[in-house]
Amino acid sequence: MSISHSEERISPFESPPIMPKNNPWSEAMSKLHDIFSKTELVETTKWGMPVYTVNGKNVAGFIGMKNHFALWFYNGVFLSDPYQVLVNAQEGKTKAMRQWRFESTEDIDEVKILEYLKEAIQNEKDGKSWKPEKGREVEIPSLLEEKLNENTKLKESFEALTPFKQKEYIEYINEAKREATKLSRLEKIIPMILEGKGLNDKYR
Repeated sequence: MSISHSEERISPFESPPIMPKNNPWSEAMSKLHDIFSKTELVETTKWGMPVYTVNGKNVAGFIGMKNHFALWFYNGVFLSDPYQVLVNAQEGKTKAMRQWRFESTEDIDEVKILEYLKEAIQNEKDGKSWKPEKGREVEIPSLLEEKLNENTKLKESFEALTPFKQKEYIEYINEAKREATKLSRLEKIIPMILEGKGLNDKYR
């Protein structure tokens, strides 16, 4: 198993940020839920939040943050964006995902959102998705790969991380010289991976 340094994995490998506790955007989330229910998208729960799919592929979702809430599209790079509302949350890192941010419930325009959702659904049906770029590959250390193969949830969580964060964990294990140190580091990072955190998130 290997990953590409220049690859940006999208659905289901790219995940949005974790929803904060005591989310103040419950009314907005409810309104977006009603809008999504008017499409053919199927509601699922991934990473502890609503993710909407078509034919089993992640299409869109929404989340409340501290100062805004966001509607995101996993392959938003392919949307025509007629109202110029989409932004790249991590310029230079995120290749395909795009966000539409709102600062109040009043900002939600059902007609426009449905327009974007329908285009996103059609794009998914047409097979428009970000393809990995060719680049140097890094082998996942055998100890980590064994754990990923043993634990489906852990594997899904690891694959949901950005390639940059995956690389950090891989290098953290590989840099250890002794097998005992590798095992100790592996046990340390497992809970962090399951929580969707990067190795150095607390320093960013």
